Amino acid sequence: MAQRKRATIREVAQATGLSPAAVSYALRGLHVSAETVQRVRRAAAELGYEAHPIARALASGRTGMIGLLCGSLEDLWQQSLAVGIGRALRDKDRYALILDAAGNPARERTLALQLRDQRVDALIVQPVDPAALFWGDLAEGLPIVAIGDALSGGRGAAEVVFDNRSGVTMALQYLRDRGHRHVAVLTPTRSSTPDRPADVHVIAEGRRLGLEIAVRTSGQGVSEAAQVAEEFLAGADRPAAVFCFSDSIAYGVYKAAARLGLSIPGDVAVMGYDDHPMSELLGLTTVNWDIDGIVREAVRLVVAASDGTLRRRRIVQAPALRERRSV
Repeated sequence: MAQRKRATIREVAQATGLSPAAVSYALRGLHVSAETVQRVRRAAAELGYEAHPIARALASGRTGMIGLLCGSLEDLWQQSLAVGIGRALRDKDRYALILDAAGNPARERTLALQLRDQRVDALIVQPVDPAALFWGDLAEGLPIVAIGDALSGGRGAAEVVFDNRSGVTMALQYLRDRGHRHVAVLTPTRSSTPDRPADVHVIAEGRRLGLEIAVRTSGQGVSEAAQVAEEFLAGADRPAAVFCFSDSIAYGVYKAAARLGLSIPGDVAVMGYDDHPMSELLGLTTVNWDIDGIVREAVRLVVAASDGTLRRRRIVQAPALRERRSV
């Protein structure tokens, strides 16, 4: 079957009795009345007109694409974040180009540069390595909105950051108040990026609270986290509690405990850090960061940044404890 030819803007103009320029303005909602916008869009829909993305980009200097570079899509919370941002951008007539850094700083740099070369209008990133020097060069020509951790040196156009100091303190104090002194901390942070705020603070705060803290690195995937957790849960010096810097990692601890015949919280307490919806079903005590609020603010900021109407903004997300039965 032959493919139907794409309708042109001239055909829409002929159908409405307007000039091609007036149709173009109406399709973008510019310089014409609401009645004209409605009439043009109705005609365009009837004719099957779709603006050619390349032509639109050449004419406007914009692609309508927003890059979304996730730290690791093995993390179920980041999957939910990506879904929320993608849908919210679509409501703003933008499209998300979603890529996964897989927790790898080198991959993050490569993908960030690729998104720039694909001419996205702006970039949202949950950075694996917020201190990387390349962010400064990238931000000179591309608006960047960071989520979670700020890019060092204030290099982004805006940021929606977690108050990790409060979140870590809240979690560790909660464990200490329930009698736990030996705490294993599982983090996705690699040794090559040791300066992430939450990881830095957990050591200092553990020392202040008189806790014995042992930090271990784990990927975001449940299977990898289970393997890491099983190694120390099976040892003679098993920690009393495990604090995980993502709920996905905590699910791996649940899996490891089940393999070893350990009960939660009877044999080991477990705490997460982002309150994925599945955590309520499991009864995981965790720290909530208001994902709906993060999506709303990040999309608002990135749309303004791509339109060139944003003054640099910093929004700090406050944590909230979700107390359940895992501690």
